[in-house]
Amino acid sequence: MATRKLVFSLLALSLVASGLNAQTAATAVTVPAGAAQQANNPVDPASIQALKDMGAHLQTLKRFEVFTELTGERVLEDGQKLQHTATAELDVERPNRLRALMSSARSERELFYDGKVVTLYVPAQKYYSTVEFSENLGGLIDKLEQRYGVEIPLSDLFLWGTAAAPLDRIESAMNAGQDFIDDDLCDHYAFREGDIDWQIWITTGSKPLPRKLVITSRADKARPQSVSLIDWNLKPTFKDSVFRFKPPKGATAVELHALDNR
Repeated sequence: MATRKLVFSLLALSLVASGLNAQTAATAVTVPAGAAQQANNPVDPASIQALKDMGAHLQTLKRFEVFTELTGERVLEDGQKLQHTATAELDVERPNRLRALMSSARSERELFYDGKVVTLYVPAQKYYSTVEFSENLGGLIDKLEQRYGVEIPLSDLFLWGTAAAPLDRIESAMNAGQDFIDDDLCDHYAFREGDIDWQIWITTGSKPLPRKLVITSRADKARPQSVSLIDWNLKPTFKDSVFRFKPPKGATAVELHALDNR
């Protein structure tokens, strides 16, 4: 049965895997705080500032691990929704080293970047492609997507706190109260951009981290959603060798073709 095109990508937190089902780990503890204010001032400056503070803190993180489980919905022609799950794990060392493991029931991919070479590996077929590269992680993300159509999961973690952070397109912003995500008390914010609504849960205190993201497409009357749960390890024990790809026995090198953007 054919499906309608599903639009999820607001913060580029989707996993480049087909569809995506995770358990929502939030327990509401307060009544939404910004609803009355929203009628008079659709963009709450304090909510925008919360995004800026989160971005500034993210830019201070030099070496970390981050994990996400993403639930996504496909909508059939008759309106029925189907959920799927994907996961991703990132080992990061700024400014220019990254390993990303992306997995779902339909596909598995691995990406390695050691500051000199980026490698994309598909374990099921044992195919890998390498491209010489020397930019920082922000440049890597941009070039891979623009040149090769390859998206890195949680890519906006490297953009928040920089001039590239997508703040200027926000049409409404509100503080929706507080929730617990696992054991972390989080401030809950809701935003609207075009035909996309999105919510983010950010840990309270002086070290704000994103812990949950919900994206809703209003372009489809079925309102499909994606839900990303995000976990952090700020004291990782990985070694530098994790960023270097070593072809396993029987692996085959293939060329990574650039997109035809004509």
